[in-house]
Amino acid sequence: MALATPLRLRRHLLLPAGPSPATHRALSLRRGRLLPASLSSAAAGGRPTVLVTETLGSAGLDLLRAFANVDCSYELTAEELRAKVSLVDALVVRSGTQVTREVFEAARGRLRVVGRAGVGIDNVDLQAATEAGCLVVNAPTANTVAAAEHAVALLAAVARNIAPADASLKAGKWQRGKYVGVTLVGKTLAVMGFGKVGPEVARRARGLGMDVVAHDPYAAADRARAVGVDLVSFDEAISTADFISLHMPLTPSTAKLFNDETFARMRKGVRIINVSRGGVVDEEALLRALDNGTVSQAALDVFTEEPPPRDSKLVQHENVTVTPHLGASTIEAQEGVALEIAEAVIGALRGDLAATAVNAPMVPAEVLSELSPYIVLAEKLGRLVVQLVAVGSGIKGVRVVYSSARDPDDLDTRLLRAMVTKGIVEPISSAFVNIVNADYVAKQRGLRIVEERVFLDGPPEVPLDSIQVHLANVESKFAGALSDAGHICVEGKVRDGGASHLTLVGSLSVDVSLEGNLILCGQLDHPGIIGRVGSILGKMNVNVSFMSVSRTAPGKQAIMAIGVDEEPGKEALKLIGDTPSVEEFVFLKL
Repeated sequence: MALATPLRLRRHLLLPAGPSPATHRALSLRRGRLLPASLSSAAAGGRPTVLVTETLGSAGLDLLRAFANVDCSYELTAEELRAKVSLVDALVVRSGTQVTREVFEAARGRLRVVGRAGVGIDNVDLQAATEAGCLVVNAPTANTVAAAEHAVALLAAVARNIAPADASLKAGKWQRGKYVGVTLVGKTLAVMGFGKVGPEVARRARGLGMDVVAHDPYAAADRARAVGVDLVSFDEAISTADFISLHMPLTPSTAKLFNDETFARMRKGVRIINVSRGGVVDEEALLRALDNGTVSQAALDVFTEEPPPRDSKLVQHENVTVTPHLGASTIEAQEGVALEIAEAVIGALRGDLAATAVNAPMVPAEVLSELSPYIVLAEKLGRLVVQLVAVGSGIKGVRVVYSSARDPDDLDTRLLRAMVTKGIVEPISSAFVNIVNADYVAKQRGLRIVEERVFLDGPPEVPLDSIQVHLANVESKFAGALSDAGHICVEGKVRDGGASHLTLVGSLSVDVSLEGNLILCGQLDHPGIIGRVGSILGKMNVNVSFMSVSRTAPGKQAIMAIGVDEEPGKEALKLIGDTPSVEEFVFLKL
């Protein structure tokens, strides 16, 4: 996949430093690497030291030992870890080691890389790492097949009552009639989330003769069709499925997504498998659904709290099969994770741009200061434009247009491109996006980011006049956001005081502060519409911070933009949609 070259690549980049100037590391870009200007043990011709605090596959250890001195010290206390960390250049952990602010402070500036052998980074204090100038990398891809296989194993286990039948027989009982199962052939499986693991589960389920549908509002329909799967709405997926397998990240929008309301819309007797994140399921609601028969069985590998309490009613429920977060626990996956994290740590110690970095380096202070309001604008435009994409329209092409009076050599767009990518990707995934990994994340999701420059006459002291973000070949849930070329298009500018403003939606000019939340209404320009909509919001105790209307001509098409402090309820949004002359509307979280 081709990614656009930045308009200008600055010659210096700094990793975030701690409070002491001694911890700053100036880095120069040479042949695509970030090379420490100050001499480290490796740069001076010596070998760096890597501390490994939890078991790691032998292939990964061998790779590390070929490059560095490796100290494998397991089951360290917090005090022992703090004592050792000042003597090493890199630290490799799994989920059991807590890498806290105190650990980074104890390192006294020497620790340069923390490698998390796995996906989650909840046990690493990212803010403290960034402040200390320490890069954090993870291993997000090596366990995909293992997780998919575990999901299918649990699916088959609940279909045939494997776990309770096993426990019954070991208890001396012979209850063939009690544990009659169901066949998988001809049953419908709903795969909820179609990122990395979801498609692998779908392939295997189809091989078992199952009918597979999937829901992922940001997956490409052609990608799903390639594995024989139809993308459907959330409601259709959960209401028609015999089995539901969860493969979605834990984000604010997916937390407790499966709750009492969701379970009530499911087919009675559905079976649920979760190998993604425990927090996407409201566990109390699931327990109620199991007790009333809405959910006949559940198979859970993940939990909101891990390990779950010993007296957990959900874990002890007779219709629940549980495993202790084994999704990635195969010999092959563990070796793959070990190799992936070893390569990432070695690359970071060499000064390479780390593709799997989860905390950000930063550009020189003067550039960051000048671009800071535009960085905020770029992320907000990305966050806004992705919410305009209709379900099932996978995003492939993103075009970012900068209007500026500056010479291209005086405009560094790396941060701006990274922030547009961050705004588009983070709301719909568990990815952490920054200047280090933005291009990698875009590539992983099949996004092609193209940057263009429009030269304007004007004072070069102002870095940018505007930023436009275009999404081509996608359907929009708000027709008014389509430009004359048929692309979803939004434009923003930085106003006096550094505030981000939305200045273009589709082909209509607007002037809207990008603060709080936004309702866009496509309407006919008839008298009284503004008052009616404002009255609806007022009656529902939704505070309006601003309102702006742009129209093509009197009595013709118009867009009304309404800033609101709170998220309107379903009733308020329905009333807005039912307002005469309002043809469409969309609520956007900024």
